[in-house]
Amino acid sequence: MGTKWFFHMLCLVSSSCVQAIRADIYPTANLSSSWKITTGDLNYYPDGVGLIPVLADPGSETSPAMSCGLYSQRGLDSFVLSIYIMIGSGVNDLVSPRVLWSANKVNPVKINATLNFTSEGDLVLGDANGTLAWSTNTSGKSVIGMKIDIGGNLVLYDSSNSIVWQSFDYPTNTWLPGQHLTIGQKLVSSVSATSWSEGPFYLSLTSSGLSAFIAANPSQIYMKLIRKGYMFYPFKTGRLDYLVNSSHDIHEVVYESETEHFQYMRLESNGHLRVYHWVEATEALADDIPATRFGTCSYPLVCGSYGVCSNGKYCSCPKGKEGDSSYFDLVSLEDHSQGCVPVTPLSCQSAQRHLLLELDNVDYFEFVMVLADTNVENCKQACLNNCSCKAALFEYEFNVSHGNCALPSQIFSLTNISKQFTVHSITFIKVQEPELASSKSSPTKLNSTSKSSIEPESHSSSLKRTVIMALILAGSFVLALIAIYLTCKKHNLRDAQKEDGEEEVSLDMLPNLAKRFSYDDLKSATENFHQCRKLGGGGFGSVFKGTLGDGAKVAVKRLDLLGQGRKEFLAEVKTMGRIHHVNLVKLVGFCAERSHRLLVYEYMSNGSLDKWIFDRTPKGSLKWEIRKKIILNIAKGLTYLHEDCQKRIVHLDIKPQNILLDEDFNAKLSDFGLSKSIDKDQSHVITQMRGTRGYLAPEWLSRKITEKADVYSFGVVLLEVICGRKCMDYSQQEDNENLLQIVKKKAQGNQLFELIDKCGEDMLRHQEEVVKTMRTSLWCLHSDSARRPSMSTVVKVLEGVTTTEPSLESVTATEPIVDSSFLVSTPIDVEPNEAVSQFSTPPRASILSGPR
Repeated sequence: MGTKWFFHMLCLVSSSCVQAIRADIYPTANLSSSWKITTGDLNYYPDGVGLIPVLADPGSETSPAMSCGLYSQRGLDSFVLSIYIMIGSGVNDLVSPRVLWSANKVNPVKINATLNFTSEGDLVLGDANGTLAWSTNTSGKSVIGMKIDIGGNLVLYDSSNSIVWQSFDYPTNTWLPGQHLTIGQKLVSSVSATSWSEGPFYLSLTSSGLSAFIAANPSQIYMKLIRKGYMFYPFKTGRLDYLVNSSHDIHEVVYESETEHFQYMRLESNGHLRVYHWVEATEALADDIPATRFGTCSYPLVCGSYGVCSNGKYCSCPKGKEGDSSYFDLVSLEDHSQGCVPVTPLSCQSAQRHLLLELDNVDYFEFVMVLADTNVENCKQACLNNCSCKAALFEYEFNVSHGNCALPSQIFSLTNISKQFTVHSITFIKVQEPELASSKSSPTKLNSTSKSSIEPESHSSSLKRTVIMALILAGSFVLALIAIYLTCKKHNLRDAQKEDGEEEVSLDMLPNLAKRFSYDDLKSATENFHQCRKLGGGGFGSVFKGTLGDGAKVAVKRLDLLGQGRKEFLAEVKTMGRIHHVNLVKLVGFCAERSHRLLVYEYMSNGSLDKWIFDRTPKGSLKWEIRKKIILNIAKGLTYLHEDCQKRIVHLDIKPQNILLDEDFNAKLSDFGLSKSIDKDQSHVITQMRGTRGYLAPEWLSRKITEKADVYSFGVVLLEVICGRKCMDYSQQEDNENLLQIVKKKAQGNQLFELIDKCGEDMLRHQEEVVKTMRTSLWCLHSDSARRPSMSTVVKVLEGVTTTEPSLESVTATEPIVDSSFLVSTPIDVEPNEAVSQFSTPPRASILSGPR
């Protein structure tokens, strides 16, 4: 055996010997061929992996050598029929092959097992004792040969070279370019990199789209790559295309490579979906889908069951809003990622002692609505009434009296959300209140008189000493806390003063600023910010109606200074203090006094556009002429920002909530807290993703942003104005949630008129003009930002000055119109790993910058 081992090692370090071994292994095999697993035929690697090659393709400059053979995992004496790629090509490359596919990993075979390609065309793997381990079941199907192709597909074919059986139809944990995944098929993870056993994660195409699940009862979705109605999912080196054959009712997703180098996708044992590619004869990580966009905290087992993930790498146990951590313990003090366990296990027999622990700034990766249009108290009670419920998850848009409720029956990892996010959700974890400790029994009575007279005195003295020591320690502890508090307060005050000073300098350097108000002035104008004066809220603050001393009506925005509030204030004052246009809301003034930051705008009596196009009755429905004026006003405001300012200004948050209407329904753009300026000589700016889901242009994937991002958002708003509904409406059936997907289908069928808002007859009377305007919106939604029109061109089209918009056919082809509503933004200046991870159910309409 020692001689054989030496020979195999010699072959591994000799490239000529490796080539000699491969010279008699071909990519094809004929019927009546067989291969037996014997120790003498095994090729060993230094890590203990053993191979018996069956078929081999030598590969090319851009593709690795591809082989099919019997593969033995290191440390095991069992074998599986596998397809694998050879890593490296020379003397120093002693890396074991990468397995891409396995036939019998649930039923591996032993030494002396045999692989037979029978005369009847069946590929059969039999164990050493003669039992059947695996078969293609292709006897009598005219098979004449088999081959391994350069793409990693094992094929059995007939005399016309048609495929009778292929490994692509039986996916394991790896997805290869050109491989189709149909409904019912799954990629299933392994327990670990060194185990054949199936893990808890799987990627599956269902009637609802392509999603990744963690096995539970029921299974939970942690990542939605392609929702129903979406046509593709892009990543760095390729894309997943959703294909539909209506005549045969076939739905499938195909993996398309967009590079010349070989690549593959693998569902890892930790739930990550990673893409690897082949560059210069080595394997390298190309992408981690979609962790590179959203961080790692939304993976179900990143911190084990009940573990709370923070900043993509820290795991802890759940704590209540008041910091109560007494309900959970770590599974392992050495490895926090193993999760947490309840101190007192939940018991249905003691359901009267079930409590709901409210978690501060914590979210869960999946939200499956059980109760719709309910309030938070009903949601909590529904969980307490259901013993199988482990948590109550509540989502809402504006207040807790109106929202949706989910009641999961199993809890995996949770996510700690940064306070910078305006994610309207509350998480309540069910816990068991522990039994009260039984009262201690009375001390045993002593028989000795002397002892009975001495012990009470001794006990009393001891008790006094204990009390005195406890008081001294407690006093010392309190004094230490006070000292720490005062020190921290001093540092915070110094930092705040420094930040205020820097901000003050920034404000003083700006020319032509609006009026500066005192905090008392604005407090008086809004009746101490009374609730009856509140116009709306979201984003980084609340807006109140105010009346100044001269009787002028204004809108006062009071900013929350947590996280981005201070930056938003400075950004807005800098921007609004320099620009003036009839279609931009006027900044009347501001307040920067101590910790208070407020912005004062002209008052717009008709409020925001969303209230008129989403929440209206037939009586209150806007006529076409008013809608047309609003659309034109928005376009003119954007034209000014993009073309007529000293620097191009990109708004980056165009949506109905940020478009305000005066008493004559003149539209004005508001809320410049997320805007970016671009020098005239710059082609683009690179910035973190920002804005609101549904309105984000696809180029946010690359973070290279131009003013054409606003053009895309304008196209979405234009459709909303005409159709009278939200671009993402979760109150609709799933097929009708996404407006852009519906518009695309209707445009391809020349049925755009069916989407016109039917709330009132006026819109239908102008059907031809309305449809023409809808076509302009489709032009704005082109996937290629360079092919979208400028806003000045849009203005000319809307005014009828030019008719240069493309034909309906050119803007409704499969490729140009793109829906990027799968994008969810992250706040300014936040690292990717700190982003909120919500793969399965992205935040509702106002995730990061709701109505302000």
